[in-house]
Amino acid sequence: MFGKGLLVAASLLLTVGVSNTAIAQSKGTPGKFDFYVLAMSWSPDYCAKNGDRDQQQCKGGRKLSFVLHGLWPQYQKGYPASCTAETMPEAVKQQFPDLFPSQKLYNHEWEKHGTCSGLTPVQYLGLSKQFKDGVSIPAAYQKPSKPFRATISNLKQEFTNANRGLTGDSVAPYCSGSGRFLQEVFVCYTKDGKPGACSAEILKRSQKSCGQPDFLVRSVR
Repeated sequence: MFGKGLLVAASLLLTVGVSNTAIAQSKGTPGKFDFYVLAMSWSPDYCAKNGDRDQQQCKGGRKLSFVLHGLWPQYQKGYPASCTAETMPEAVKQQFPDLFPSQKLYNHEWEKHGTCSGLTPVQYLGLSKQFKDGVSIPAAYQKPSKPFRATISNLKQEFTNANRGLTGDSVAPYCSGSGRFLQEVFVCYTKDGKPGACSAEILKRSQKSCGQPDFLVRSVR
């Protein structure tokens, strides 16, 4: 499912050793973590709450569905954060236009999560792009014109059917509004770029977040 470039970039990690839904550590060591979370926000939910404050992502007519929130190194319990003070060069961001739905995420995601990956800024954005592009979005979630209801189990099934190698434990949805609306989906991968299982902590928090019998998937706008 992933290209050679992903595995090459990810192999570098092995030589180096929604708001987030786990407990952050005060610091971490770059490259020292257990697995990756690819966090994909459901943009219609974000814009329903933040549209006035984030015109870049939410201006009318963009019709965004799943967008990249970030690529997050994780521990089995908690996650490392802000591991170094290295900044993201503007020239590197320009190599990956439209990777994130808004410009502010480039710096934020690198500073909080990317600095813990053990990768350079260009490698981190490259790996983020390859993970994001490697996920096949199920048909029902590709720009729905009308809202629809879903459950944790059928969302997981849709994603595993569309993506070879993913299992139910590879996918963890999160909800807003006390479990009423789809907010985000986590997809978990091993450090070398293969589909993997999310931690028990992430799966438990997913079940608690989407604790209603079902949730509403807002339509794009």
